[in-house]
Amino acid sequence: MKKMAIVLAAGQGKRMKSKLYKVLHAVCGKPMVSHVLDTVKQASCERTVIVVGHGAEAVQATLGQSVEYAFQAEQLGTGHAVMQAKSLLGLEDGVTVVICGDTPLVRVETVEAMIAQHVAQGAAATVLTAVFADPTGYGRVVRGANGDVERIVEHKDCNAEEAAIQEINTGTYCFDNRKLFAALDLVTNKNAQGEYYLTDVIGILKGQGERVGASVTGDVAEAIGVNDRVALGEAERLMRLRINAKHQLNGVTLIDAGNTYIGADVTIGSDTIIYPGTVLSGNTAIGSDCVIGPGAELTDTTVGSGSTIRHSVTEKAQIGDDCNVGPFAFLRPGTKLGRHVKIGDFVEIKNTVIGEHSKVPHLSYVGDAIVGSNVNIGCGAITANYDGYNKSVTEIGDGVFIGSNANLIAPVKIGSGAYVVAGSTITQNVEDNDVAIARERQVNKPGYAAKLRARAKAKKERESE
Repeated sequence: MKKMAIVLAAGQGKRMKSKLYKVLHAVCGKPMVSHVLDTVKQASCERTVIVVGHGAEAVQATLGQSVEYAFQAEQLGTGHAVMQAKSLLGLEDGVTVVICGDTPLVRVETVEAMIAQHVAQGAAATVLTAVFADPTGYGRVVRGANGDVERIVEHKDCNAEEAAIQEINTGTYCFDNRKLFAALDLVTNKNAQGEYYLTDVIGILKGQGERVGASVTGDVAEAIGVNDRVALGEAERLMRLRINAKHQLNGVTLIDAGNTYIGADVTIGSDTIIYPGTVLSGNTAIGSDCVIGPGAELTDTTVGSGSTIRHSVTEKAQIGDDCNVGPFAFLRPGTKLGRHVKIGDFVEIKNTVIGEHSKVPHLSYVGDAIVGSNVNIGCGAITANYDGYNKSVTEIGDGVFIGSNANLIAPVKIGSGAYVVAGSTITQNVEDNDVAIARERQVNKPGYAAKLRARAKAKKERESE
């Protein structure tokens, strides 16, 4: 049996009051529509059609060519939106999931369960429902004596008996594909809004003697459709709790889960400890037995097992096993640390490979460099790698000692085992095991400090007259 999906993502989202198209607003670091797309793909939907309208180009740029697109030029209701996919899916046999692009909290397991029930019951349609203590504002699901869905009644149209129903329509459905599009041809826009409603398909199918089932989710959060910033914040909170709980159940310790922010695509190994104020986003992957935080921000970063990162920021960096980073370090894109590397406080590394057991303990900048193993880079040392037009490379061999406040003017190569004396400015290559000294000879002038102070004092007195 073929499984397909139609994702409704054509609404403008005026209540978001944003220049950004609604379904592209992020929840836990990923656009809402990307969450939905991941869900239907993981539920084994072989073809997915994204119905786009406002912001179509932005959505296509985000999702790429792994899906198909249908364009809804005018937003004339949910039924009209699904109709736009007919030219792509109308002749297919199988099951089609219809889901909104602003429902990022719908889980894979829920979609799979809905499809399984739909197939087992031989239904023409199955509605994903939830039971709310306060269903105000939601369409009510009216069931018949046999438990099947008889109709869906919008809140404003409910009579007293229907208003008392607590089971609501989440807006996610499963259909027999051919019966869906055949019923859509019969939907009209004869209503107050002049729109074509997908919910009218339920009544049409029932009138044809078809079976319509209801699959109840036990997680009411899955019913949340994000239409404004309040709902966006609530979706973020609920998904963050879900993500954090998943990692905790997989053996990760979160010291304060309420103040730990982990993106949807982040992976973390067991026995890693995450301290409060930590933000892990993008495709960050952390090994086991690490200590991350407090106050660490990692984006698209790989961290080997046994490493510690405190009060630091990393972006598109690779950190090896048993490294120690921070506090207050900044690892920029292209940074690659080998095993047992130490990057200390107020150190910035950019586009640099550092070999195992090397150290950059404090107050240094190393950019566009290749650093060997067992290297010690002293306090305040820098690579001067940019001339205003070009980036040049600094090469530092194994076992090199770079003294404090040394300036390495790229392009330059420091041979293995060499020693650069503190305060030196190196502009020429240093051969293996050489000692490089490049600084002015110190001159002391006896008693001259008193003359300088007298001169400065006289100048100040003249200026104040």
